[in-house]
Amino acid sequence: MTLYIIYNELNSKYYIGITNNLERRIIEHNRENSHYTGKVSGTWNVKFFKEYKTKEEAYKEEKRLKNAKNRKYLEWYINNSGR
Repeated sequence: MTLYIIYNELNSKYYIGITNNLERRIIEHNRENSHYTGKVSGTWNVKFFKEYKTKEEAYKEEKRLKNAKNRKYLEWYINNSGR
C-alpha cells in the first residue's frame, strides 16, 4: 500500500492519500474523478510517496499527517523523509 502526497501549484494545496495503484490514482485526481481534488483547478503532481507492507500501516501514517494540519510540518516531512 502506498501513502502519497500530491500538490497543486495553481492553488497551493496539498492532498494526502493512500492507494494500491499510485499511477492510476494520480490520473483519477487529474481527471476530476476524486471528491476533494476534482473540485480544484490545475494539475496535481506527486511530491512524496512511501510504500507500506499493510493498509493499516499506511492508513495510520495518513491519519497522523492529516491530523497534524500543519503545512510547514508537511513540507518538512516531504523534504526529510529519506527521499
